[in-house]
Amino acid sequence: MKKKLEIVIERCPQNHKCPAVNICPVGALSQKEFEAPKINYDKCIGCGKCSNFCPKKALVL
Repeated sequence: MKKKLEIVIERCPQNHKCPAVNICPVGALSQKEFEAPKINYDKCIGCGKCSNFCPKKALVL
């Protein structure tokens, strides 16, 4: 079973460019202005790099 990435919106400050977006090796995260990132589940491989990188622990695998 593939792990599913989720965003804990209450932990995401949404006041800057998300640093985890550029960490994703397959480009599954995108961000519009300072909104919380969006996850493209068709691309996400469940590797956990973004969730390990997120300083606020808003990305949870």
